[in-house]
Amino acid sequence: MRATAAILLFSILLVPGHAWNCKETKFKNLHQIDAGIGQVVATDTSKIPYYLVGDEWIRLPGALSHITVGPAGIWGVNDAYAIYKYVAGNWVQAAGLLKQVDAGGDPFIAGTNMNDSPFCLSSSATVGYKGPGSPLPWTGLPGLVKYYSCGPFMCWAVNSVDDIYIMNLKSDCQNSGWTNIDGKLSMIEVATDGSVFGANSAGDVYTRDGISASRPEGTGWSQIPMCLKVKHVSYDLGRLWAISTSGITMLCTN
Repeated sequence: MRATAAILLFSILLVPGHAWNCKETKFKNLHQIDAGIGQVVATDTSKIPYYLVGDEWIRLPGALSHITVGPAGIWGVNDAYAIYKYVAGNWVQAAGLLKQVDAGGDPFIAGTNMNDSPFCLSSSATVGYKGPGSPLPWTGLPGLVKYYSCGPFMCWAVNSVDDIYIMNLKSDCQNSGWTNIDGKLSMIEVATDGSVFGANSAGDVYTRDGISASRPEGTGWSQIPMCLKVKHVSYDLGRLWAISTSGITMLCTN
């Protein structure tokens, strides 16, 4: 393990416009990680949710298969597809069933269910949700996607065969449908600043170039070389988190 750590610590990844310095962290056996608005949350392979404070993971209550943080707050789902919002130190269950949820909308919730049907929760319902009795009008969206993430300019998603799509989704859940984007990814994440990162089925990591408010679809993909195969990534404030298929968590900066 010392040799592995040394390799990761000094592995400087040089690509024109994409120079990353990655090092292994002490966090082991993470299943999924999400970074946004200066916060980081994660779940491990035992379904335990965590919140990062400094260099320490603070265990949160409950058991979750997926957790997310962003302008819409902290939300999660469990193995039974139940949806929860983190309110005043506790998880409050929300109506509906989702397998994956994203809080990166401004500030609305997007997610997909066990049948790959995507949904949106408007900003007014998302911010106002305090628990049972609060209105929760989920809006069904067109298409089928298995992983779904939103940012300030656009929502991005991938389907069951790893095709990539974007949607201009408004805070009231109005949208213009999906548009196909070149490439193949098995998961995708949009950062608070609109940056897009993803991993493919081979464990390769990519970022979308040229994203801006005037060109939210970007201009093309650039691969970020990694010394390990990666299954999950998330990016915020210049820091790229990557979880390898072997359970090693890396923190990369550029």
